[in-house]
Amino acid sequence: MQEREILEGAAARIERYRKADASVRVVDPEGRPVPGARVRVAQTRHAFLFGCSVFPVLSYDDPEKEVAYEREFAALFNYATLAFYWGRYEREPGVTLAGKVMDQARWCKHQGIATKGHPLIWHEVYPKWGPSSPDETREKLRARVTEVVSGFATLVDCWDVVNEATVSERFENGVGRWAKRDGAAVLVAEALGWARRANSNAVLLYNDYNLGPDFEKLAGELIEAGAPVDAFGLQSHMHHGEWPLTRVWEACETYQQFGKPLHFTETTVLSGEHGWERPLPWPSTPEGEARQADYVTKLYPVLFSHPAVEAITWWDFMDGSWQGAPAGLVRADLSPKPVYESLLGLVKGRWWTDLEAQADADGVARFRGFLGDYEITATTRAATATQAMTLSRDRENAITLVAG
Repeated sequence: MQEREILEGAAARIERYRKADASVRVVDPEGRPVPGARVRVAQTRHAFLFGCSVFPVLSYDDPEKEVAYEREFAALFNYATLAFYWGRYEREPGVTLAGKVMDQARWCKHQGIATKGHPLIWHEVYPKWGPSSPDETREKLRARVTEVVSGFATLVDCWDVVNEATVSERFENGVGRWAKRDGAAVLVAEALGWARRANSNAVLLYNDYNLGPDFEKLAGELIEAGAPVDAFGLQSHMHHGEWPLTRVWEACETYQQFGKPLHFTETTVLSGEHGWERPLPWPSTPEGEARQADYVTKLYPVLFSHPAVEAITWWDFMDGSWQGAPAGLVRADLSPKPVYESLLGLVKGRWWTDLEAQADADGVARFRGFLGDYEITATTRAATATQAMTLSRDRENAITLVAG
């Protein structure tokens, strides 16, 4: 499709793939229908994962900045990526940041935000003390994956297990040498197996920026080998300029052929000068912020409308984080940019269901809403009752409320 077709068809695709019909039957204590009952439908959470890296949370020395970060983050997102880079998480053998990251994961859970750990295995951010031989590296990483995934179970149940293995063999460290000796597919499949055994309920991803033949070949090899990969992570760092939407759509179409959900795991759109690792300071500009907001309000509907995509993660939340780039949804002082307000208007506005309905002669109120969790309240002349409800695509969405 051409860009115009992709954009013009987004609303219809969203209606088809991101919403479902539902019914609420209101009865009195004797089980008799209550015609005319008022039904309030209030969405509380999206099924789709709207996310962002959350590395700085609980780390500010300034209490006001901490409050601002938490407030703005929790208002927009239901999904967060936590840092598990080996070289930072375990700077000395056996001395880890597990306590700090555990606190961050608990904060997310308290806010109703699902979490993902990133990454368990990566050839970069490798510990200085890390082994250099493939066999010793493999055993150290088997122990790390097992310990971390099992230790964080129920708090973190989604993982970027291996990151960017298509280029690992270029690196002169233990991971690079392992990949060079055994091949990327063997490395990734083994690591996925360790993670699955450590937490059978976890969602396991392979994640890469290298959206081309090498990634496609690796994905095919993993599927053919029966590796326990639950989703493929596609990075979309746009430091050199915003991708044409045809390229975004083509990536979705290409990787959906492997039969797994797609996560856009690292999405970067700058609000300043384009480039990669520019001299600092690297400022956000009014013109750049307008450009960023305009593009993102096209990008997100395209991704949200594709049936294979189930998550989008922004990278990073505030300016000046990764590479010092002006890539945030908020500025360095945590004030929201136009892109933040635009996304909030989509995620909690245009794509959010909040309505009232009235029960018919059979006591049934019907509505169509975005997939996710709801609080349903029925009010009759005699009483009010509230019940939770989850709208899903693949089942009948029907509940009965007893008001009385």
